[in-house]
Amino acid sequence: VFLPPIGGCTILIFGDADSIPDASKPLAVRVHDECNGSDVFGSDICTCRPYLLHGIEECILAAQSGGAGVIVYNRKEGRALGEVTKFMVYNARKRQAGGDSAQNYFKRTREIAGVEDMRFQELMPDPLLWLGVKKIDRFISMSDMKYNAVVAAGIEIVTRVDIPEELIPADAKVEIDAKMFAGYYAGSKQVKTWDELNQTVGRQAAADEVEAAAKAAQDATAAAVAAIAQASAQGAAEGETSRASKRAKA
Repeated sequence: VFLPPIGGCTILIFGDADSIPDASKPLAVRVHDECNGSDVFGSDICTCRPYLLHGIEECILAAQSGGAGVIVYNRKEGRALGEVTKFMVYNARKRQAGGDSAQNYFKRTREIAGVEDMRFQELMPDPLLWLGVKKIDRFISMSDMKYNAVVAAGIEIVTRVDIPEELIPADAKVEIDAKMFAGYYAGSKQVKTWDELNQTVGRQAAADEVEAAAKAAQDATAAAVAAIAQASAQGAAEGETSRASKRAKA
């Protein structure tokens, strides 16, 4: 079901849609914000794709139990900052001194975009209200902002479901630890202290890229210096030849 008036979102319904407003029937819901890099191209810097797939599994289980499952897929790429901005943040995180760390997860977004998040969560529950949702038995989200918005809209949430540990890509530990420290629902996961966040680091592939970029810059500088020296020597040689020619004519 595509609802153009409500922020550009697609609703995927699993099971009997007529059971959605029935609070006696099990209902699983994931409100997912678009992440092209992970959802489509499989980037493992975040948990978007595995969490979405887990949400779909939960929706299928609810449908098989006689209820329904709902995935609300919002077009809010990069926390509504846009895909280009998001990739600029990713590049900054990977290329910063010391590599990608949970301590600097939100800091890099603020430095580039000026804000951490541009999503307006107060309107996020509108598609759920349109469907007549009154109670969500399993809410597949760790976001405190989404949880607060749904509850504030008058919808009861019975159980919050965090992403299973085994589904978190190694490089996405940075994202998860930073978000849990910031107040996201952690379930049974350990929330790290500020000092411990600095121990959660992503892949160090960026170090090789930075080293390669630095070497390329050095090579380019050396080539430019050599070109200047060659041009200077050639100019000097031409000048000497010209002076010699003039003396000979004289």
